[in-house]
Amino acid sequence: MHRSRFWWVIIVFLVLIDLYFFQALRLIGAGMPSLTRTIVYSVYWFLSVTAMAGWIYLPYMHFEKQAKMGRAKYFSILAGVFISKFIGAIFFLLNDIWRGFSWMLGNHEVSVPRSFIFSSIGLIAAGTLFLLLLYGFRNKYKYKVHKVKLRYDNLPEPFRGLKLVHISDIHSGSFTNKDAVQKGIDKILHQEPDLILFTGDLVNNVADEMKDYMDVFSQLKAPMGVYSTLGNHDYGDYLNWPSQAHKEENLEKLKKVHEELGWRLLMNEHVVLERENEKIVVIGIENWSAKARFTSYGDLKKAYEGAEGYPFKILMSHDPSHWRAEVLKSYKDIDLTLSGHTHGMQFGFEVPGIKWSPVRYVYREWAGLYLSGEDASSVRKNPQKLYINRGFGFIGYPGRVGILPEITVLEFH
Repeated sequence: MHRSRFWWVIIVFLVLIDLYFFQALRLIGAGMPSLTRTIVYSVYWFLSVTAMAGWIYLPYMHFEKQAKMGRAKYFSILAGVFISKFIGAIFFLLNDIWRGFSWMLGNHEVSVPRSFIFSSIGLIAAGTLFLLLLYGFRNKYKYKVHKVKLRYDNLPEPFRGLKLVHISDIHSGSFTNKDAVQKGIDKILHQEPDLILFTGDLVNNVADEMKDYMDVFSQLKAPMGVYSTLGNHDYGDYLNWPSQAHKEENLEKLKKVHEELGWRLLMNEHVVLERENEKIVVIGIENWSAKARFTSYGDLKKAYEGAEGYPFKILMSHDPSHWRAEVLKSYKDIDLTLSGHTHGMQFGFEVPGIKWSPVRYVYREWAGLYLSGEDASSVRKNPQKLYINRGFGFIGYPGRVGILPEITVLEFH
């Protein structure tokens, strides 16, 4: 009952957004010919009522009977309609606030041209955002290879030139195109990596989501091995299980999946890699987050124990908030931390020197390479580094806008 009440509160809010948005459309439409205006208003309300009906019907739909991708697109389009209107409404609200202040200061005449400008900007912003979300559906398998060169003075000589492929957030439960995923695997293999590291979220919730993709991901091989960790989605925390035993059984099954893929799953432990009698360490921990809404299972103290004496250390930790919260504070000899988790929110833009996504307001570090300390640009000081993979897969919104799925190639020098 409580959940149903909450859903109807959302519906009422969306209706208010619709009505508020329409006020701006009326202003723009005032200068249109009568027939054009009627067509524009009719189309607007037809689409709005259709979308609203979709929201009302949503809790009663039996999604398991529908195509997985169709379901995700259906929800994304509904959400996109109202998110776009909400963004547009922000511009309308700014104009109304300005008009209110103007009235309070004694100017009782509202400037129509100014209102027209704000309304036009709001409508353009809303329309552009919605079209971008639709366009993003085609980018979910458009894998982009990011090549990054890292230099460390303390890296043992035999490991110089090491090529490491880092992937994260596969989310196999979202895939519907096996051939497209295979192209991503082919891109990884084309890099001829010495080592492959995967930083969690193999599935959305259930181990069986990997069933149809075992033959694809089992192709990932490297001379120095493939190592993996768990992410927040791997524990099944977002499902209502019949019992705790069922949930634990699913996790054990997922661990077995890693084994069958030929991946060494690191559960709060480390492994030593050797080349020409020189050694480095790869540390892998279970999910650890500084964000309260994500359960932490990781134990870096346990994983680190015994690794102290090695000259170079790589940490795999799914959630990048771990880096600033614990690694930089207490483990200053961990040279490189690899994370994922954020997906770059699957929405944003990146141009040389500038990158932006809404997720930056939640995570200080959210995509690409970060360096610690004021002297981060100094190679000799060997600043600790964090690299955040933008995710191989997707979840929720079945698309990507500006932030493409990533294959990271790290070259050590």
